[in-house]
Amino acid sequence: MSELRDKRIAVVGAGNMGGALIAGLVQSGALPPEQVTAVDIDEELLGSHRRTLGVNTVSDAAAAAAEQDVVVLGLKPQVWASVIAPLATSLTGRHMVISIMGGVRTGAIEEVLGGRIPVVRAMPNILAQIRASVTAICPGEFAREAHMAAAEAVLESVGASVRLDEAQMDAVTGLSGSGPAFVYVIIDALADGGVRMGIPRPVALKLAAETVFGGAKMVIESGQHPAVLKDQVTSAGGTTIAGLQALELGGLRAALMKAVEAATRRSEELGT
Repeated sequence: MSELRDKRIAVVGAGNMGGALIAGLVQSGALPPEQVTAVDIDEELLGSHRRTLGVNTVSDAAAAAAEQDVVVLGLKPQVWASVIAPLATSLTGRHMVISIMGGVRTGAIEEVLGGRIPVVRAMPNILAQIRASVTAICPGEFAREAHMAAAEAVLESVGASVRLDEAQMDAVTGLSGSGPAFVYVIIDALADGGVRMGIPRPVALKLAAETVFGGAKMVIESGQHPAVLKDQVTSAGGTTIAGLQALELGGLRAALMKAVEAATRRSEELGT
């Protein structure tokens, strides 16, 4: 990835999401481990990243930031401001900041950091742990095309990416950020249905998970609308239409729409 060649990257907050990004950068070959630094106050976590990935590790974010080209913020939205405030004296316009903090606006980050720091906001999801995330990104006031391209290169080490306006980022949090949890509930419920009908639980769980995986893959690879693919499975008077009627009576479609809306509203609240 030419956008990352010779770049040094620090990930501040090396827990679940930050750690997945660190692993993706190294394991995908996007960057050699010596150009990646994990920053966290958890020494045990840092030791794990150092042993398994060979990356640099430090606990002092301000000291690490000055030596980097790109700083990724993977902090909890509730505590981010106090953690990154000391970075203001370390960062200049030559640096670039990528935020993967849910609900935090680029303007808020720019205000805390001061200066004309290029900030790109990104919303990956937990599937980054298996390099199957989908990430939406948007630019802050001072981010240019080169910064967006570099952010895409970083985030695509753990999956796919799309560009959106910042006004849509809370909805992204509600859909793809929280979405894996909704899908897990669907898989669990399908497996429970199989068990109720007499299938052993391990087999029912495998059938349910593989069916969801295959269905998603077919939507992506065929390019067809899910409704078209649904109709291909649904014959007149058959088993599938009976099941679909039960889903409609149970309000599954409305419940999922409400789940995305509720998660979006919570993201908005965290960003205020």
